[in-house]
Amino acid sequence: MSAATPDPVAERGPGSASVSVYNVANLLTLIRILLVPVFAWLLLSDGTGWRIAAFAVFVLASVTDKIDGELARKYDLVTDFGKVADPIADKALTGAALIILSATGELWWWVTAVILIREIGITVLRFAVLRHGVIPASKGGKLKTLLQIVAIGLFILPGTPDPLRWAVMGCALAVTVVTGVDYLVQAWRLRRGAASS
Repeated sequence: MSAATPDPVAERGPGSASVSVYNVANLLTLIRILLVPVFAWLLLSDGTGWRIAAFAVFVLASVTDKIDGELARKYDLVTDFGKVADPIADKALTGAALIILSATGELWWWVTAVILIREIGITVLRFAVLRHGVIPASKGGKLKTLLQIVAIGLFILPGTPDPLRWAVMGCALAVTVVTGVDYLVQAWRLRRGAASS
């Protein structure tokens, strides 16, 4: 998920039955999903050229997330498909990158585990509490997305100094955990408020 794009679960709106699923925002989401196996194959290939290509695909896929979210909101192209597929595309892209980087020994597995558990868990939680209300995307959440994208990109891009990679990844990990706890608190308050009303 790109840094400037608000969380689709929280801010894409309720959706409308009159909006066709065949629209440009959903097309970009589908393209992002299809880019995931291409990205994974490139990242697993040997050679600096392949690595640079993987970085380019990662950046391209991240940019499409920003664009499809803006188009969906600006032109009222929100659909149920988009609300479900968009977070799946985001998690698939970052998840593939983190898992491959850990499998190749470039990133500690516990870092990948913490990030993926937080991302998947909070996404499921937000869907689970929708009947009680919407948990809005926070500035911390947007910062988390930016740091994750930059950190993963630095690990993918060949020649990046290790201290820089780990410094940014450390910041991304810290913000990921803190914002995850914040969303848990918000969900608990939302459910408590619904139960008392």
